Amino acid sequence: MSHDGVGPRAALRSLAFLTVGVLAVPALAGCGSDDPAGKPLAGADIARADRSGIADGGTLRWAVDTAPETLNAFQSDADATTTRVAQAVLPSMYRMDGRGRPVRNPDYLESAEVVDTEPRQVVLYRLNQQAVWSDGREIGAADFAAQWRALSGKDTAYWTARNAGYDRIEKVERGKDDLEVKVTFSRPYADWKSLFTPLYPKEVMGTPDSFNDGARKKLKVTAGPFTVKKVDTGKDEVTLTRNARWWGDPAKLSTIVLRAVPHDKRISALSAGTVDLAEIDPAAARRITAAALPRSANSPLMGPGAEQSAADALRSWAVANGSDEEAADEEISAREKLREKRVKYARQQKALTGFEVRKSLEPAYTQLALNGADGPLADERVRRAVARALDRKAIAETVLEPLGLPAVPLGSHLALSGQAAYADGSGALGEQDAKEARALLADAGWVPGGPVKKKDEGEEAAGSEGEEVGDSEEDSESEGGDDGTYIVGEDGKAPRDSGTGAGSPEQGGDDGTYIVGEDGKAPRDSGTSTKQLKQGGAPGAYAPKGTAAPARAENVRVAKDGKALTLRFVLPSGPGSDTLRTVAGRISEMLERIGIGTKITKVDDASYFKDHIASGEYDLALYSWPATAYPATDARPVYAKPAPAADGSLNVEQNYTRVGTDQVDQLFDQAVTTLDASEHRALLRKADSRIWAAAGSIPLYQRPQLTAARKNLANAGAFGFRTPVYEDMGFVKKPARGPGAESAGPSAGD
Repeated sequence: MSHDGVGPRAALRSLAFLTVGVLAVPALAGCGSDDPAGKPLAGADIARADRSGIADGGTLRWAVDTAPETLNAFQSDADATTTRVAQAVLPSMYRMDGRGRPVRNPDYLESAEVVDTEPRQVVLYRLNQQAVWSDGREIGAADFAAQWRALSGKDTAYWTARNAGYDRIEKVERGKDDLEVKVTFSRPYADWKSLFTPLYPKEVMGTPDSFNDGARKKLKVTAGPFTVKKVDTGKDEVTLTRNARWWGDPAKLSTIVLRAVPHDKRISALSAGTVDLAEIDPAAARRITAAALPRSANSPLMGPGAEQSAADALRSWAVANGSDEEAADEEISAREKLREKRVKYARQQKALTGFEVRKSLEPAYTQLALNGADGPLADERVRRAVARALDRKAIAETVLEPLGLPAVPLGSHLALSGQAAYADGSGALGEQDAKEARALLADAGWVPGGPVKKKDEGEEAAGSEGEEVGDSEEDSESEGGDDGTYIVGEDGKAPRDSGTGAGSPEQGGDDGTYIVGEDGKAPRDSGTSTKQLKQGGAPGAYAPKGTAAPARAENVRVAKDGKALTLRFVLPSGPGSDTLRTVAGRISEMLERIGIGTKITKVDDASYFKDHIASGEYDLALYSWPATAYPATDARPVYAKPAPAADGSLNVEQNYTRVGTDQVDQLFDQAVTTLDASEHRALLRKADSRIWAAAGSIPLYQRPQLTAARKNLANAGAFGFRTPVYEDMGFVKKPARGPGAESAGPSAGD
């Protein structure tokens, strides 16, 4: 799996003992139906069109987050753009369909099946006889074998980022002819379909030097509908052109340019005509939608009278202060600035009429992470109390309803609705129940209204550890922004967009923090005014006349050993983090209702993951994981129980919550070796239930996917689960001018 953008798996922890009652997992929701996996909540929105209606030629300018550092998808600094390039220029034995499930790619593979299981699992691949590399050589067993040797982990000279699955292969050999590849496994491997996608030529995989350095900035040999023409680091773009040796349906586009454009600059790029396709945030989507409205509804925020009103105000001020000349200068300056803003806005809106917003749900989900390494959340009862306090549906509605997308809370850590392994396992934790949450806190020794030592006695609230979590950053506004949402392992870069554009939290002083439930502050966008909550006082005592009514009893802060329960909630501070701040504000309100305070600290985007999430310097955090068709392989390092390393440190892999159990590990191990599809799914669903019960991470919602696309661009947009089909993308033909007239070809990007 891969960070709530975009891309993109140590400290000693103390876990509370799991009681028999906790381990008694109820039946999975939906198991009474034929297929608990259900259907995807939203399909792809790509303006589907038949190839016959698409013009031949044209250039698609596609905005991406970054120009790739490497074109080798198996290196540690590979990112989402690396994946885009690989999909367009390299073989893939399997690709994702609209339900997020792997399907055979007939352009490369005539068939693939398990032909033996005893004494060893053997998979026989039958290749498409037309499949050739761009240098004319047939794709064959030599390429499969070279990739296996490079990624097996046996030769440390190869700088590989992952070898899952390849380390289970015993040998790769030619079958009865050149079109057959026979792969024998040393251990059973259920996720064998994940292998050899992408497949690199033996020229790349054959030696450590060619693997480590040769494929970073160029791919001399490819085998897809497109080939890499140039990686321009100066312009931050990659140019792909048609592959003359491609044997499948010929690419409709002549060129694809993947151009790095920051999310907060994408409206400008779209309106300037420098990109044709770009993922955008909700604020940018609203502008594009508004551009299509009648002129009266599409006017700038400063209406026709705003300019004159500002001038009148300045004139009145000047007269009152006896500075007519100075006031006149200020008036002229103000009028000119207003005029420039209106002209720029109007020009952009006019240009944006050529675009539309295509929307779906991204194959990724946002979660609340609870750090179980130490502090209050090391106690499973406290983690479960936090989880039981959350109204996950309300949180999903906050993010998705304004976008017109299905606001359904996610029920699984390992799959999304529609994928084979999906089933709602949240019943293992239980529904929202504030009463049960308070009971769990009480059982852990956190008493409502308990005595709290004064801070001047050298004590801090539990969970805050008396330290500044990070440098504060003022909220900043940008042109479109992005959602500040990290996807682990996708691109490792700055946040990507899916914000709702809602208000941001109040700053709580120079340290960039505020504490909900301790000092009465609450997020501006919450719509709820929180009261100062006071501890102490004899229950039932009468207050003197004129004393303010006490806070509701159920909202009184809980305390233990003289410390109030306050959790460190770490968020990125950069532009476009509105969604995360909005969600964090809602969560803080929900926790306040059971007596838990939250100290929200905003930190620099660049340090958010490395210095806080990965290092464990947080109690609560928000980030995302992408979906995978192979959770037994890809999700295991995310939920595996941390283990001591040889140097005495704790190896957490990608389990940044530090919460794991031996039983979950065992279920993953069983699933990855089980070749029976039904049993494989059952084991994964059982593992998911145990992950829910441990309450280390709480899935919240599937991320929105908003894409701006030229109206005449077909077969591209918000792809959802589906792997893009690059050869089908293109611009629709222009209508014929008259009888016998020919198509004028693409209207954009020629």
